[in-house]
Amino acid sequence: MAAIVPAICAVVPAAGFGRRMQTECPKQYLSIGNKTILEHAVAALLANPRVERVIIAVSPGDERFARLPLAHHPQVTVVDGGAERADSVLAGLHAAGDAEWVLVHDAARPCLHQDDLSRLLSLSETSRTGGILAAPVRDTMKRAEPGKSAIAHTVDRNNLWHALTPQFFPLPLLKLCLTRALNDGATITDEASALEHCGYHPELVAGRADNIKVTRPEDLALAEFYLTRNASMEN
Repeated sequence: MAAIVPAICAVVPAAGFGRRMQTECPKQYLSIGNKTILEHAVAALLANPRVERVIIAVSPGDERFARLPLAHHPQVTVVDGGAERADSVLAGLHAAGDAEWVLVHDAARPCLHQDDLSRLLSLSETSRTGGILAAPVRDTMKRAEPGKSAIAHTVDRNNLWHALTPQFFPLPLLKLCLTRALNDGATITDEASALEHCGYHPELVAGRADNIKVTRPEDLALAEFYLTRNASMEN
């Protein structure tokens, strides 16, 4: 008898503003083609049949989200996010009920590939800790002198990885680690760092470097190029 593969719940923290984009509109609501960045990100998650539900954490009173078709999607649940990413993720986890595993994906990361997502989800069959999509660092890395725009030294790039999303963990474990890390006042820049704070070592799943996060104005054109190219390759 084949093993039962658990359905997945995804959480997308979308309460941030993204001031580095230099726009009045939060970056997740900027458009690429006929969809917002957020809609592209959620569509990539729902394209995998194992993703049963997506919980989106938005700022309280967010009127932009309410105007999107996504707000009425039968597989989408909306919750109020918090001041920090970790607060929004935790709000999403509380709404995930008794799901066994949870994906967390950036609202401003629209170029996720399905093969990367499938490889990440396969961790539910082999791992008790979960892991993240990541890309090996290819560029020379420099550390700056504290408080200055001058090089202190070159950092060895061997064994360095760019952390990407989605990140994928057993829901009870992630909820426990996030809560503990926040109570401890730890710096939480992604979900994996909460597990690291609690002594766990999530796995690195090699993902495509074009799974970019739209952070600066020039990223928008690059994301549009990747999405257009990927769509043409699929057709």
